[in-house]
Amino acid sequence: MDTAPHPTATAAPAPGPTADALGVPAARARSAVLEELIRADPGRFRVLTGDRPTGRLHLGHYFGTLHNRVRLQDLGVETFVVIADYQVLTDRDVADDPAGHVEELMLDYLATGIDPARSTIFTHSAVPALNQLLLPFLGLVSVAELERNPTVKDEIAHSRQSSVSGLMFTYPAHQAADILFCKANLVPVGRDQLPHLEVTRTVARRFNDRYGAGTAVLPRPEALLSSAPLLLGTDGAKMGKSRGNAIALAADADETARLIRGARTDAERHITYDPATRPEVSSLLLLASLCRGGTPEEIASGIGGGGAAALKRTVTEAVNEHLAPLRARRAQYARDRGQLRRILRDGNARAAAVADATLAEVRAAMGNDY
Repeated sequence: MDTAPHPTATAAPAPGPTADALGVPAARARSAVLEELIRADPGRFRVLTGDRPTGRLHLGHYFGTLHNRVRLQDLGVETFVVIADYQVLTDRDVADDPAGHVEELMLDYLATGIDPARSTIFTHSAVPALNQLLLPFLGLVSVAELERNPTVKDEIAHSRQSSVSGLMFTYPAHQAADILFCKANLVPVGRDQLPHLEVTRTVARRFNDRYGAGTAVLPRPEALLSSAPLLLGTDGAKMGKSRGNAIALAADADETARLIRGARTDAERHITYDPATRPEVSSLLLLASLCRGGTPEEIASGIGGGGAAALKRTVTEAVNEHLAPLRARRAQYARDRGQLRRILRDGNARAAAVADATLAEVRAAMGNDY
């Protein structure tokens, strides 16, 4: 695989309202425009996305983000996928089994169709130049701006630690480095991540104003707002890695069936799709429709008065049928852990070359290239 710096995605998206300026409704409208631009000319875009290696990815991740990454990759958008191993330390004292979690994350990526020949998979810790960008970027945001970031406040409130380290306050600036090191101009996000992207856009604007001498050294990336469906966990709450309520992509058919059998429903026998009054039943119907095709209402009509048992059988069959090819690919990659390491090594080298080039530009703009 080519480890030379990728050509910079210099063609900026067409002018329009931006997520950080006008909020979620404007972000949704702008995302519709961006989708049209992507279909017309995918080569003008570069995407950065990724995950923290803190546990097995699940169906919520698959339909929420992974499926979209593969879609963008297949459309021809240049894609960087960061395994954010350093960011694990923002809300915990130590990283639990980092090597194991990184390998499992890679298996999930490859199983779902992320292609290392077309997408760059890399880890934070292997790209020193990316992390060197954090220091000048922190100098472009105030303490007050970091403190009032809603995602930071939420992470602190739900931290597993009695107190959080200073890393928590650098989190938005670190994400800015993740995005800007490769000059990504498009970032797929959920609505709760818009404040982080606003910090990135602020960092890019202030850097260009302060050091760019009238040139855009760094792009101001746009949000591609996800319309991902909300899937509930088996307990009826939000599906999460650490909540014990998720169906992992790594689960086999029997484990998947067991988890779905234990999913919460309600006492009404006739199955209908009504997210407002029957959220657990409706989430299962939505999952079946995502896996099998058709609408949740059509799935419900087919089950009728069959009750929760028939609903769960339908969902189990749909999920296991949909995941069968993913499980086959996962098993194939899992048989050769050396191949996983080679893929990651190549991705790290490619990302490091890109980061070195960006850091050199940043240092030159700041007058630090001596």
